[in-house]
Amino acid sequence: MWRATYPHAGDLYVFRGKSGKLIKIFWYDGLGASLYAKRLERGRFVWPSTKDGVVTITPGQLGYLLEGIDWRHPQRTWRPELAG
Repeated sequence: MWRATYPHAGDLYVFRGKSGKLIKIFWYDGLGASLYAKRLERGRFVWPSTKDGVVTITPGQLGYLLEGIDWRHPQRTWRPELAG
């Protein structure tokens, strides 16, 4: 669903894949558009309930979302053993 937003104001547009393991974030920083994607190895991204297809979350909630932490009940439940 389309709604009037202001991409030049620094708004982020976050999309989640059907399985809940992939998110993509689109933003415009004044110089160009960027796309960030993240996939979880285990678990799923906890997605807020939507109203009219649009959700507004705080920067803190976005931080939890990107870490794969349930932002409604912050609690780290799994940490990778090896990185890289």
